[in-house]
Amino acid sequence: MVHRYPCERRSTGPDPSPLNRREMLRSAATGFGALAASALFGDSLFGKMALATNGAAPAPGGVAPPHHMPRARHVIFLYMDGGPSQLDTFDPKPRLRKDDGKPFPMPIERTQFDNNGAILGSPWSFSQHGDSGIEVSELFPHVARSVDDLCVVRSMTSPFSEHTNANYFLHTGLGLSGRPSMGAWASYGLGTASRDLPGFVVLNGGLVPPGGLECFGSGFLPATHQGSIILPNGAGIANVAPHLEGVSKQRQRVDLARALDRALIERVGTDDPIESAIENAELAFRMQSAVPELMEITGEPEALRDRYGLNSRFEPTRIYGRQCLLARRLVERGVRFIELTCPSVDGDRWDQHSNLKAGHENNARAVDQPIGALLDDLRSRGLLEDTLVVWGGEFGRTPFAQGRDGRDHNPFGFTVWLAGGGVKPGHVHGATDEFGYRAIDGTLEIHDLHATILHLLGMDHTRLTVLHGGREMRLTDVHGHVVRELLA
Repeated sequence: MVHRYPCERRSTGPDPSPLNRREMLRSAATGFGALAASALFGDSLFGKMALATNGAAPAPGGVAPPHHMPRARHVIFLYMDGGPSQLDTFDPKPRLRKDDGKPFPMPIERTQFDNNGAILGSPWSFSQHGDSGIEVSELFPHVARSVDDLCVVRSMTSPFSEHTNANYFLHTGLGLSGRPSMGAWASYGLGTASRDLPGFVVLNGGLVPPGGLECFGSGFLPATHQGSIILPNGAGIANVAPHLEGVSKQRQRVDLARALDRALIERVGTDDPIESAIENAELAFRMQSAVPELMEITGEPEALRDRYGLNSRFEPTRIYGRQCLLARRLVERGVRFIELTCPSVDGDRWDQHSNLKAGHENNARAVDQPIGALLDDLRSRGLLEDTLVVWGGEFGRTPFAQGRDGRDHNPFGFTVWLAGGGVKPGHVHGATDEFGYRAIDGTLEIHDLHATILHLLGMDHTRLTVLHGGREMRLTDVHGHVVRELLA
């Protein structure tokens, strides 16, 4: 297990307080331990590795050894805000078209609005693609060209049918706020391979999920592991440009703040929150040069930018295309976990309680071309092999109509897909019933998805823990299993 226990000093005297790392190094061998550590910790990669191999939790920044050989070194989470309909995207159900307009014959669970009508057939046709023959809706012609890279899970379930709780559960493994996001867990467990960028980055296309920024939070993990939000356009981060006073003056200010913070650590002996503040200040200083370089995409070939949709007449496609291109650039720069949120389209996010056809078409138009280009680009550069791409929302939609032309929330059986990073390509896992309402074969829970993602990153989800509130906490709580059927 990964712990944050300090080295303990046994004493029969009046001061049984724990001995922290700095005290131990300063007192051991007349302080030569501290002298050596000060040089080694100047390299964030070594500092992280040194702590991790001695059984302590990794320090902020750097790379820690995994529990086992990883298949993936990066994750790109394509979060589809609002719950796309599995029945209209990647889980075809001919029975719905056959019985369109008829009463739904199965028992119906309560839905959020409890306004349930007749069976609603999909407005879109499905066709087989690739050597695998996986059926994909006409909503996703660009993604369909990469279908032989996809591992499609048609049997995902969630215990929540309301956006906020379902989003917390999808992101953090608990349906309430306050827990660390899976991106924060990945950063905490493995660190970042980038010295100048955070381990967990959120590319915000304009829509923050219901539940707010806590979906990307670090919870009870050190603050340095929370998601850093970058906008896809302009500077990316407000005030990222160096101050007019010059870099040397800024360096002096950062050094002074670090010295004051370290003096406080020496006095109070509690280092995690303050060390996170020090690391965040140092990282922010380095990001002043790294972020502008990241955002400068004019050096990318014009043909490639066109494939990503950066020249599209539909602005949401341009926004999401830039997000996907930046995601690839972040992978190349060593960022561990990257999440993309959706752009705002004409209508709602993937949450069509009415006007299903126009709403899903607008959302698919925004993301399909960029995602197809991202998969192609990662594959052509040899990056897909160790980059896990995950697509999905917090739940799916009902096979019966809400009103005349909408679908309500359905957590009982929906679709996510994965690509690259060690998953089985051209594979379909699980199934829903003939109406696409409930998972009936190979049923998976969100905890299973989290366990499998961590496994592909080289981490045992039962061992990646932190002591909090008197118990060992983990992303999967006391649940979840690695889904071996999804692994290549």
